[in-house]
Amino acid sequence: MTLDDAGIQRFLDTKQVVLLATVQADGAPLAMPMWFLHDLSTDPSTLTMISVEGTQKIRNLRRDPRVCVVAEAGGGGGDERGVTVQGRAEFLPDGAERRALAERFLTKYHPRLERLWGGRAMPPNRVMLRIAPAHVRSWGLDLRA
Repeated sequence: MTLDDAGIQRFLDTKQVVLLATVQADGAPLAMPMWFLHDLSTDPSTLTMISVEGTQKIRNLRRDPRVCVVAEAGGGGGDERGVTVQGRAEFLPDGAERRALAERFLTKYHPRLERLWGGRAMPPNRVMLRIAPAHVRSWGLDLRA
């Protein structure tokens, strides 16, 4: 199973936030809600996220890039569904690809992200990371194309 499976793509299209879990220095997990991108127009096999340099999750990722990402839905009435992704975070350098992805973040999270950034330019203290999956699992999804 991969992130570019049609059912997983349809499910992720409905999500604004996923949980990103990183590994702290003492081995404990740290889980934080994150805005994210995925889709067929860039790289459907990965997830992309933006954060602030110097936060605990970014310090964790610079030391140990292993992650788990969870997207879920359902109210406990037997309709639970979701996706988990285990993999590694890779930091994206400044360049055309990163700027194009920042524009896509601005479109997806309009107008909230513009207010947070104070405009349309990604502030210099932000980092962008791509999650390269090693294992993808889902539950309760229709995985037919």
